[in-house]
Amino acid sequence: MTPETDVPQPVAAPVPQPVAAPPPDLAARAERHRGELRVHCYRMVGSYSDAEDLVQETMIRAWRKREQLTDPERLRAWLYRIATRVCLDFLGGPARSREVVTADSVIAEVRWLEPYPDSLLDGAIARETIELAYLAAIQHLPPRQRAVLILRDVLGFPAEETATALEMSVAAVKSGLQRARATLRTRLPERRADWGPATEPNASERETLRAYVRASRDADLSALTALLRADARQTMPPASLVYEGRAAILDLWRPVLEGSARWGEWRSVEITVNRQPGAVNYVRAPRDEVFRAVNIDVLRIEDGLVAEITTFGPEILPALELPLTI
Repeated sequence: MTPETDVPQPVAAPVPQPVAAPPPDLAARAERHRGELRVHCYRMVGSYSDAEDLVQETMIRAWRKREQLTDPERLRAWLYRIATRVCLDFLGGPARSREVVTADSVIAEVRWLEPYPDSLLDGAIARETIELAYLAAIQHLPPRQRAVLILRDVLGFPAEETATALEMSVAAVKSGLQRARATLRTRLPERRADWGPATEPNASERETLRAYVRASRDADLSALTALLRADARQTMPPASLVYEGRAAILDLWRPVLEGSARWGEWRSVEITVNRQPGAVNYVRAPRDEVFRAVNIDVLRIEDGLVAEITTFGPEILPALELPLTI
């Protein structure tokens, strides 16, 4: 060994790797994703009004953590990661009970379920990932399973990226996805696959909706009877009420549509929410000068007949840009 080799050699200090600064227009670029992030939050929590608050919290957190965005080209995935964490924090908090109740309908069991206006949906969003039956079914999943399912099956995130977003192992992500899919198969309507990737009601559904609106306006129970399947169901979240069968639904409607105790003169306005046909129902009571909104009916139509009606209160109307009175 030569003397030179006995002398400790200096070790070069590691060269710091440059970290990309967040883009100066981060807020504006993030804002372009607000719509899809709101839909993501809505899928996670099932409530339109809560989704509005959660997407705003997402934007606030993103701005506060802007220095953590090391790759501006990954902005969208980074925002989804933050939004998912915001939703999981919300679902794990004490602010609101998220326990489903026992009822004879998946939709009725989700008391906080609210419709989502089609006017705020991106044109590419398919009904099968936003319809009420799907939204209600995934609310039965534990929050992290729900997040795995949405990130993997709806948004198409790779397993590795999903694992990073949720701070899980890839194996845990794959296992959670299998369990979530198995649960959904027991919760979704049998004929849901027939709906396919449609992004709006088809011509047959629209014709049935028009007939439903006419019959409601005219308080025509005979016409309404002809539009309902014999095994039709009506649910009313958040009351968790379920009316099974055509006869039960007609017994519910009859006192408010006809006879001395009827509510008054009816008007209905066609709408679409969650890619499904629906109607806002207004009534003008005797001696009243205006029609006042009483509810929103969202329809599931099969073979030209109404198979299911989900009835919501009128509180969501301002978000649909529809008036409470006409």
